[in-house]
Amino acid sequence: MKILLATDGSEYSEGAARFLTRLNFSGKDEIVILHVVSEIPYDDDYHAQLRHVIKKVAPKILNAAMRILRPVRARTSQVEEEGSPDTTIIRVATDSAADMIVMGARGLKGIKSVFLGSVTRSVAINSPVPVLVTKPSLWETPEKMKVLLASDGSPSAQSTAKLLASLPFPGGTELTIMNVAWSAAAEIPERYVMQIDNRIKQDAARARTIELAASEKITAAARASLEGSFSSITVLSRSGDPSLEILKVSEKMKTGLVAMGSRGIKGMKGMLGSVSRRVLGHSQCPVLIGKAAEHA
Repeated sequence: MKILLATDGSEYSEGAARFLTRLNFSGKDEIVILHVVSEIPYDDDYHAQLRHVIKKVAPKILNAAMRILRPVRARTSQVEEEGSPDTTIIRVATDSAADMIVMGARGLKGIKSVFLGSVTRSVAINSPVPVLVTKPSLWETPEKMKVLLASDGSPSAQSTAKLLASLPFPGGTELTIMNVAWSAAAEIPERYVMQIDNRIKQDAARARTIELAASEKITAAARASLEGSFSSITVLSRSGDPSLEILKVSEKMKTGLVAMGSRGIKGMKGMLGSVSRRVLGHSQCPVLIGKAAEHA
């Protein structure tokens, strides 16, 4: 497996490097550490001196990430590029045939949440390869890694499951596969539910039975594809708003990683769906966004 670790020298980027130390890489795996020096579109003396300082700092940023990755058995290398960070990260990932991009999300001091910077958001949306965004977790990191795969049965979800099967998770990693069945009846405000006649209620009950059966079929298919890769697999079916249910389960489980497909608009390359966008923005733990095979 080949991973592109994008670092800007921040504590969030170093957190992404530390996340990689939790995986059991072998000497056949490769981690490319990339630092992009942003272009400065000015030629005056001040900006020339600033550019000189930035270029001097770049090797220190790369070396800091390299030191964190010392315990990792994968081969590591460093790359320094100059340009627009988001497009350069995607270009290097594509040119180097990376299997996944790993990068950190920034946080706001004093606020119990993290937000996606413009570079992270752009890479997550436009990258043709999977993107793993790490975050400073609000809960303690457990000894055993817990992974939550949110699957809707789409091609991008199937590709995400395939990627999970190839990642060198430590022994004892616990996998939970969940599907959230969304019902059209959920659009009816609760205060109006009592006004629904019995025939509609019976139809809604039958619809929920069909939705639950479809949900169980999706989780069963995902489980079958991952059976040999994880010793502990649990499946869950929920109903309601998918992004809220995924976030609630993740928080309750104190997961170390949420994995899901991008599920964008058909025909629009790289587009993130609303569910993956919300989970990526609000999750308190790292999020892996998989891409459909035709985008890989």
